[in-house]
Amino acid sequence: MFTGIIEELGEITAVDWADDAARVTVRGPLAVADARHGDSISVSGVCLTVIDQTDDSFTADVMAETLAMSTLDGVAPGRRVNLERAAQVGDRLGGHIVQGHIDGTATVLAITDGSAWRVVRLSLDPEHAALVVRKGSIAIDGVSLTVSAVGGGLVDGWFEVSLIPETLHATTLGDRVVGDRVNIETDILARHVERMLSLGYAAPALVTETETTRSDA
Repeated sequence: MFTGIIEELGEITAVDWADDAARVTVRGPLAVADARHGDSISVSGVCLTVIDQTDDSFTADVMAETLAMSTLDGVAPGRRVNLERAAQVGDRLGGHIVQGHIDGTATVLAITDGSAWRVVRLSLDPEHAALVVRKGSIAIDGVSLTVSAVGGGLVDGWFEVSLIPETLHATTLGDRVVGDRVNIETDILARHVERMLSLGYAAPALVTETETTRSDA
C-alpha cells in the first residue's frame, strides 16, 4: 500500500521486452536505500516488485495486464517516473490509501496556469465516471490529489485537479502537456461501493430501539 506522496523522481534506464511482458530497470537511489528482494515500489502509480537491485537502481517485471492498462506500454530509457516506497505501519497518511493497482489511463485535455498553481483537465472514461467526485481523492501517476471539478457526461466526461508549485516541481506532473496519457487510480472505497451496487447489495435495515423493545416484550 502507498499514500500517494512521491518520494523521488526516478528514471527508466533499461527495458528488456518479451512477447507479452517487459523487464524494466529504474534508477532511484532513495527508493532502493532500504529495499530488499520482493519489496513493492510504486512507479508512476504502478506497483512493481523488486527482483534485483544495485546501489542506485532496481529491476522489476511488468506483465501483459499492466502493460495494457498503463502508460508503461511504451516505456523507454530516459523516461522520468514518480517513485514511492510502500508505506510502513505507523507512517503518517499524508495522502490517501493508494494500492498501486491502477484503473487505466486518462488523457490531458487542457492546462490552465494560475499565479501560483496549475489546473489540469483530464478525460474521464465511462467506466470510471461514477468513481470520481468533486473533493474526492484520486491518484494520477501515483500522486495523491484532490479532484477540484468534474463535468461532462458518460461519453464526454472530464475531471480537474489543481497542482501547487511543490507538486509541479517534485513530480512528473510538471512535465505533462496536452495529449499526454497518465495513469489513474480511483478511490478504493468508491470501487467497493460500485461493486456492491452492481451485485444488488442492499444494506440491512436498521433496527430501532423501539422495535428491539417490542421484540423482547
